[in-house]
Amino acid sequence: MQTISKTFKTTLSCLALISMIGAHTPVFAESAEGQNHDSHHNAQNSLDWPGIYNGFLPCDDCVGLKTSLALNKNSSYVLIYQYTGKSPRDHVEKGKFTWSDKNNAIVLTSRDGSTTRQYFVGENMLIQLDSKGERPTGKLADRYILRRTDMTESEPAHGGH
Repeated sequence: MQTISKTFKTTLSCLALISMIGAHTPVFAESAEGQNHDSHHNAQNSLDWPGIYNGFLPCDDCVGLKTSLALNKNSSYVLIYQYTGKSPRDHVEKGKFTWSDKNNAIVLTSRDGSTTRQYFVGENMLIQLDSKGERPTGKLADRYILRRTDMTESEPAHGGH
């Protein structure tokens, strides 16, 4: 009789423990914070955004803007661009960037404060936005993309096989 009672208590204890664990599952989607803000999953904290981005952006009075943009973890940037077909001179802009309210885009502000640029941050790419923070549309829309390149992405030196 004691063995049956002991087995019953052990089984009852296990069932009670399983019930409590099952009843205590977190519900993130129903929390007030989760309904109002998507601050837990955004480009700033979910993408590996620091790095160097390159592209050939459209230009009104030249062949295109050869562009390289380096984003650093300390929120500084270096932008190097060249008006291809117009001048071989490289233009260098340095400054800081901030994340927009939506956390999907960054706003670059040059050191002297004279220039601001906006980019949507995607997986291994940046999309240059217009002055209103909107993505470009039309037939040239896909040319406003800078692609991330890894600094170590060079051909390995081969010893002569």
